[in-house]
Amino acid sequence: GAMSVDSITDLSDNTSKLLEALQLSHPHELDPGRSLGKKKMLSLNPITWQVPRIVERCCKHIETHGLQTVGIFRVGSSKKRVQQLREEFDRGLDVFLDEHQSVHDVAALLKEFLRDMPDSLIPRELYAAFLSTASMEGPAQRAALQLLLFLLPPCHSDTLHRLLRFLSEVARHAESSWGPDGQEIPGNKMTVSNLATIFGPNILQKEKPGEKDAGAMNFEDSAAIILVLQRLIEHYQTLFMVSAEMQRDILRRLFQTDPDVIDYLLRRK
Repeated sequence: GAMSVDSITDLSDNTSKLLEALQLSHPHELDPGRSLGKKKMLSLNPITWQVPRIVERCCKHIETHGLQTVGIFRVGSSKKRVQQLREEFDRGLDVFLDEHQSVHDVAALLKEFLRDMPDSLIPRELYAAFLSTASMEGPAQRAALQLLLFLLPPCHSDTLHRLLRFLSEVARHAESSWGPDGQEIPGNKMTVSNLATIFGPNILQKEKPGEKDAGAMNFEDSAAIILVLQRLIEHYQTLFMVSAEMQRDILRRLFQTDPDVIDYLLRRK
């Protein structure tokens, strides 16, 4: 007589939130081949990877062809080519980005997508909470950021994780280095601080694009956004990993409220 559960919609709100948090515990097992296609019911499988195709392909293209591109995300792009790529993704076409595409065009496309999302990557109802962590320091700040990340919807969480991993890789190539033959490999000059300055306002938005005062931001908010995104880029690996203690607490709570779900998770695992 055990209940069969394969969708968040079959569970109570409290339970679904706990299971969404559990989803964050296995980032190393996520399948990068899975893309966000047609709207489907959310499975409780904790290793499901939900990242929009446009984000995955833009990140992958720049990781493959643009890590040594000086001034990436700052140098201008072709508005015509970016618009064409955007329309192709919007129509659901299987857009293939290769070495023939300009890195700057792909970089501009990624920024536009994040800027124009109907609901920003970090939902607006969490805007003030994320900004409040800017006044914290050290372990307390990281603990607060991690708890806030657990509140993100799964697609937002997966996409943010992919983006932060990508930005960390870009920042890792900011400084020039020397190849095995003694030849200088130019750095892209995009430090964590520079990347946070560019991407922060696209990820943390107080108002929807186009709304009144959407472009207006006081200096304090702007500085806080940059600092918060810096911390997310610097510590994304630990922030997205659920501790063993927290997993035990969640499983203990679920055992009291929904033992059938515990059985389901253990069988899936």
